[in-house]
Amino acid sequence: MRGSKFARHMKLHGIDFTSAPTRRKAITIASGELDGDTYRLQSLTSLHDYAAFDAWLRRPGPWLGAFDFPFSLPRELIEHLGWPTRWEPLIRHVAAQTRAELRATFKAFCDARPSGGKFAHRATDRPAGSSSPMKWVNPPVAYMLHAGVPLLLAAGVTVYTLHAGDPHRIALEGYPGMVARSITRASYKSDERARQTPERRAMRELIVNRLKSGDYSLGIRLDAGAHRAALVDDASGDLLDAALCGLLAAWGWQRRDARFGLPEFDPLEGWIVGA
Repeated sequence: MRGSKFARHMKLHGIDFTSAPTRRKAITIASGELDGDTYRLQSLTSLHDYAAFDAWLRRPGPWLGAFDFPFSLPRELIEHLGWPTRWEPLIRHVAAQTRAELRATFKAFCDARPSGGKFAHRATDRPAGSSSPMKWVNPPVAYMLHAGVPLLLAAGVTVYTLHAGDPHRIALEGYPGMVARSITRASYKSDERARQTPERRAMRELIVNRLKSGDYSLGIRLDAGAHRAALVDDASGDLLDAALCGLLAAWGWQRRDARFGLPEFDPLEGWIVGA
């Protein structure tokens, strides 16, 4: 899209996802545009159910989004289970399972493996520092995959390198924790009120300040504008995580002529942008 009418005003979204959206815990979307090396945050949106998220995905492009949920499973697991080894049939197979069935299947796989190596990982999980997409607790990323990826497929979005859909609506896998840890290893968020401490708020403020200066791994400056206070004050960290994903989308957009900055990778497993 370089040189096209889309390049200058490409809408860049960061999506902080949840496997159980409610009024209290929403799917959160940060939206903005890239101006040079600055990502200008324009809006923060909360979606409280999957129907609203599905409708949002179907909005016309052009847009590029970094989504905080795994787009696939480890090849080691897939081959062990005898599941489809092409991405779209695999996702349709996963979507046909209930969460209870997925949990039982993944638990049986883990139970048969030695301590310290229970979960299989994708190649991208190590450099990104992300959890195995098999995990069903702390965080339940398997359920996030189960809920989110079929919606991308149904909405006809291009899942970059994995599925060719609408070329003006492009999804990359993102992981905000990878970006946050390039600034601090300290905890900056919690959904539990008792753990929403001044120390965690101070870490969110530190992160936002470093994002503003561009002094972190991606190097893109964040102009949060009127949304700065919300990013710091939201103790759940959902708004900040969405903004971190927005920065990952901006980093990928800068590299749109070089595979959005992605290396060569297993087309069944996928890759986290920026890892």
